[in-house]
Amino acid sequence: MIKKILKNWLMAFIWPRPLIGILYIPKLLIHWVRFSRMHGAPKIRFADLQPCLGDWTSHTPFDAHYFYQGAWLARKVANSKPLHHVDIASSVLTVSVLSAHVDTTFVDYRPLKTNLSGLKSVAGNILDLSFTNASVASLSCLHVIEHIGLGRYGDPLDPKGSIKAAKELERIVSDGGALYLSVPVGRERICFNAHRVFSPETIVSMFPKLQLVDFSFVDDVGEFHNDTELSHAEKLDYGCGMFHFTKSAE
Repeated sequence: MIKKILKNWLMAFIWPRPLIGILYIPKLLIHWVRFSRMHGAPKIRFADLQPCLGDWTSHTPFDAHYFYQGAWLARKVANSKPLHHVDIASSVLTVSVLSAHVDTTFVDYRPLKTNLSGLKSVAGNILDLSFTNASVASLSCLHVIEHIGLGRYGDPLDPKGSIKAAKELERIVSDGGALYLSVPVGRERICFNAHRVFSPETIVSMFPKLQLVDFSFVDDVGEFHNDTELSHAEKLDYGCGMFHFTKSAE
């Protein structure tokens, strides 16, 4: 019981807005007492409190990178209507929704244990994917390759990890197929061991056998810019670039 109480209160100060919850403890306690005194209210023990202290906001908070990249990918796939889609280690929430309207294979270094119609989850390494050359017609990899080689997820350290991952994605895209990729864009650097940040032009240069169809991005304040120029994202600090590539038949 003590462990459960400590866990509930600790989580209140960590999620969804770290430490901000401390400011709302008085409001929580006032609400608890007021609710308990209302007609018909059951008795609520202190031990049963599970504080949610970060949700008193005027607007619903969200991570702009993950919100917009998931929406961007869903619209791209819905428009192209592939028979099958392959995703490499993107957000599990994104692939769960995507699999509702297209059969999806989800590949991750840490396999997803789930049972959902339309979704097949397999273990795989982005540096050595099991797909044959030019075999995937619809492929996505969102907010992933910037992590490769930094050891954050138990992968081996490798300064060229992102470049190697890009080559592997490029290898498996079929002729006429599409790659939907997102990465942090802006001032180039490695924020060890979290991620890398790339110039948009650097990302394009990492896929010499692919052609850029269009580019969208989320800027530093969370605004989405659809189908725009690479140069518009060059001066960002930490944006999210979304690249739609295709591979022409040789």
